Amino acid sequence: MKVAFVCDSGTGRNVAQLKELGIYSCPLQISDESTNYLELEDKSIEEIYDKVAKQEPLKTSLPPLGMIHDTIEQIKKEGYDTVFCVPICSGLSGTGNAFRLACEEAGLQFIFVDTHVTAEVEFYCVTQAKKMYEEGKSIDEILKELDKVIASASTILMPMDLDHLVRGGRLTPMAAKLAGLLKIRPILRIDQTTNGRIDVFDKVRTLNKAMDRVISFMKEQGVGDFYNVYVAYVKEKSNCEVMLNKIREAFPTASSQLIPLISTVGCHTGIGCIAIQYYKRIGE
Repeated sequence: MKVAFVCDSGTGRNVAQLKELGIYSCPLQISDESTNYLELEDKSIEEIYDKVAKQEPLKTSLPPLGMIHDTIEQIKKEGYDTVFCVPICSGLSGTGNAFRLACEEAGLQFIFVDTHVTAEVEFYCVTQAKKMYEEGKSIDEILKELDKVIASASTILMPMDLDHLVRGGRLTPMAAKLAGLLKIRPILRIDQTTNGRIDVFDKVRTLNKAMDRVISFMKEQGVGDFYNVYVAYVKEKSNCEVMLNKIREAFPTASSQLIPLISTVGCHTGIGCIAIQYYKRIGE
């Protein structure tokens, strides 16, 4: 078995960066009213944030089908017989299924890992899978290790701009108005328990209470030693920096850092969103 490892720009890395790691990738798409952009190829994260700040209507979609087909054909030409695919989760995108269909057409074996999230968890899983394969571990052993990572992982979102959620069709105007009147801050969650779909986790009255609720939940989930924790921002960093400090105080033994939220998620959540993602590292 000769295995090619494949993902997409949901990892937060572009095609060239992943190629340096020996990983094949196709960029997701972000569209405004006139143009389709390849994520991290045609537009940077910051350039997409600028469009969000200008309230430009944006949509996201899977990589171009022709690009997926060409990537799989190239993999076949290079002598691979198996594709190990770790794309953005199926609850958010049909990217994994598009890769599967392309592999079936090319006659390649297809192994699919659904992280039930995206971003840093996706990047960690695909790079660790390749590393373990090169170390001689079997596919079954690799999948068992990735299952542990995925089970430990979660992403929490705290959107600040409810009007942006209304414009994107993810919140009704009445719900946004009611939330504003009651000063309710929704907390959203996406992980294995939500089947990779964004769901409401809790509703609180203030941002500080929202942050404390997330810290409490992370403690319930056992976050601590051997965990990687990321706080991701959409253009504005100040609240995210406060959240990062709270996390570092609550989980001093975890590895934590501030990063930009991937643009295919950030364009839906709006400016100022606080995103927290974490997972437990393999073998620790």
